[in-house]
Amino acid sequence: MELDALLEIVCPGQNDGIESALKHYNDENRTMFKFDPADVEKRMKLCEALFQVLDKGTQTSCQIMCLEALRILSRDKKVLVPVTTKKNLQILMRMAKLDLQLNSLGEVKDFPVVVEALKCLCNIVFNSMEAQKLSLELDLADLLCGLLGKCKDQRMVNDIRCFALRLLFLLTLLHTDIRARLKQELQGLPLLTQTLESILGIQWAEKYQTVTEINLPPLSVQETDCTIEALKALFNVTLDSWNVHCESDAHQFRYLTAILRHVLLSKAPSADKTEELHSNTVNLLSNVPVSCLDVLINPFNKEMSANNNDMDMEAIQVILNFMEKRIDKGCSYREGLTPVLSLLTECSRAHRPIRKYIKAEVLPPLKDVSNRPEVGMTVRNKLVRLMTHVDLGVKQIAAEFLFVLCKERVDSLLKYTGYGNAAGLLAARGLLAGGRGDRWYSDDEDTDTEEYLLAKPNINLITGHVEEPLPNPMDEMTEEQKEYEAMKLVNMFDKLSREELIKPMGVKPDGTMAPLEETLHSQRAKDSSSDSD
Repeated sequence: MELDALLEIVCPGQNDGIESALKHYNDENRTMFKFDPADVEKRMKLCEALFQVLDKGTQTSCQIMCLEALRILSRDKKVLVPVTTKKNLQILMRMAKLDLQLNSLGEVKDFPVVVEALKCLCNIVFNSMEAQKLSLELDLADLLCGLLGKCKDQRMVNDIRCFALRLLFLLTLLHTDIRARLKQELQGLPLLTQTLESILGIQWAEKYQTVTEINLPPLSVQETDCTIEALKALFNVTLDSWNVHCESDAHQFRYLTAILRHVLLSKAPSADKTEELHSNTVNLLSNVPVSCLDVLINPFNKEMSANNNDMDMEAIQVILNFMEKRIDKGCSYREGLTPVLSLLTECSRAHRPIRKYIKAEVLPPLKDVSNRPEVGMTVRNKLVRLMTHVDLGVKQIAAEFLFVLCKERVDSLLKYTGYGNAAGLLAARGLLAGGRGDRWYSDDEDTDTEEYLLAKPNINLITGHVEEPLPNPMDEMTEEQKEYEAMKLVNMFDKLSREELIKPMGVKPDGTMAPLEETLHSQRAKDSSSDSD
């Protein structure tokens, strides 16, 4: 429908014909995201007219059509400039039941109006700087918390909950002060955790352990979308939560982690949705204090929980599978892969049973060492390839993950990766001369297979695999030829050094790298000191 014809019907404010005209307009423009700049004035007038119709009051079906049209029009930032006023936002807030004086959500027949009003608010807050400022003045975050509290015990209001959570996520994303207030004053963490629990209909077997049924059916599309929005809102609220300062905080994070474990073991209607669900879960787990992540593993039997073999590592395996899928995608490693690698690294560093399980899966005892560590399709091969990735952040976290699995022992890391792949990490940590990291780990030793022990003397420490012996090109040279080639090489290095194309480096006694002159001086000083003794 043409805008001129629609304005003639809507602008007079008569209810006759508005609903059918707007339905026609909405059907035609439901997928419209790019608008004709020439019609911007007409769209502004239409927005104002729709707000006037909503303010005066009309029947439910007409309200829905007006709000749907506003949602479509609010995709255009230019239209929002004049219509984003305090009064207009208050109209939408009233229709979204954002009122602390209300004790309930009202009748079920009004729920679609609430949902459409929340959708409009999401678009307007996202696209309008003025709306973002007004949201602070109108205490929108407080009202959304009140709305979620009314939805807490009602599973049939997931649509309302979903868009209330989305709006809360946008507000905490755009305003750090709202994020802080939600966390400290509005008790956002307990509220959002209970909301997530209600969405999933969780039942508890015991403290920090949910009831997980075998062959549980996938979550519905609505439950999945609502869960994802809750996870995103919780992510913003739990930023900078690495340190737990009191027992109540620890309880709250353990309670949340138990629910996140349940989410990891759940499936969405499609593989893509399941990956999105697990991605947001992993991101949120990265904000949880590492001391609380032991809730991810449950003992099969309380009396036998001291034995690692009796720990339920199903959630850890899901995270490992998710990590491998992200590696296989081969793109967006910084955004998609580093969070899960960071999470697994911290879990392995802090919790021995988790580290032992992950090492058994990622770095099983070596048998075949005929290929380079980076060649192949095992998880180990894929991670070793990442150790030389062009993205510095990606290669650092991949190397750190493997290093922690090796209990930060250089000899163990080199066994699985080769010196060439590990050189970057060792240089950064000052461990080029060998040794181990600063963190203490248990003294249990690795067990080598017979195949590895037989091949070990022939392994090239640089490449990390057994190489076929190559003929020595110097065997057929005379002493004069060898001396000539040696001097030629020295001159080439000297030229490159003088032109500052390369800088000769050496390893100091403490394992760090430094210019060659400095390392030689340190060595002479050490030798002279030992001679004087």
